[in-house]
Amino acid sequence: MPTMKKKIIIAIDGYSSCGKSTFAKAVAAKLGYIFIDTGAMYRAVTLFAMRNGLTDDPEALAERLPEVRIDFRFDPETGHSDVYLNDENVETEIRRIDVSNRVSGVSSIPAVRAKLVAMQQEMGRRKGVVMDGRDIGTMVFPEAELKIFMTADPRVRAERRYKELIAKGEEVSLAEIERNIRERDRQDETRAVSPLRRAADAVVLDNSGMTVEEQMRWIDLRLAELE
Repeated sequence: MPTMKKKIIIAIDGYSSCGKSTFAKAVAAKLGYIFIDTGAMYRAVTLFAMRNGLTDDPEALAERLPEVRIDFRFDPETGHSDVYLNDENVETEIRRIDVSNRVSGVSSIPAVRAKLVAMQQEMGRRKGVVMDGRDIGTMVFPEAELKIFMTADPRVRAERRYKELIAKGEEVSLAEIERNIRERDRQDETRAVSPLRRAADAVVLDNSGMTVEEQMRWIDLRLAELE
C-alpha cells in the first residue's frame, strides 16, 4: 500500500451490502486514516426513530433531531470503532434486518440528511479520512481527491449479508435479504434527496468475484496513480 505524502479524502459510495465498510476500514487502517461509516450514522437515526415511533412522521422526527448525538468509539477488544447513539453502544442493534428495512425511508428525509451531512463534513475537514456511504462523492465531499463507486451483483451481496447475520445468530432467510437489498437499491436510486449515483470522476470497483486481497491490490494501483 503506497504511503500518501499528503493527506486526502477518500470517498466510497455504492450499493448496500457490497462490502463498502469492510473495504473502507481496511484502506483506512493501511493509510492510518480515520474511517467514518456514514451508513451506520443513518442506521442510528433510524433506530432512534423506531424507538420513538417516528419512522412514519418525518416532521416530528425532524423536530427531535437535536436530541440525536452520534459518535464512533474505538473498541480495543475488537479492533473496530462502534457506533454510539446518545452514549449507548448500538453497533449490534443497528445491523438488524428491521432497521435495514427502514433505513432508506429515514435517510430520504431532508432534515436527516442535512444534519448528518453537516456532521460528516465536520468530521472530514482535516482530511486523512476514508468515508463510505451513498452520496459522499456527490454531496458530502465532491472535492474528494479519490472517489470510488462500489457495486456487486445483488445475489452475491445477499449471500454475503446472509452469512454475516447467521454468524451473529440471527434467524433470517436468504430470499428475504435479497428482496431487502433489491428494494433498498430501488429506493436509494430513486429518492428525491441525494439519490445514489456514481460521481462523474469516480472509479468503479465491481467486487462480485473479488477477494479482499484482490480489492486491496486494486486500491494500491489507484493510490499509486495519485502519487
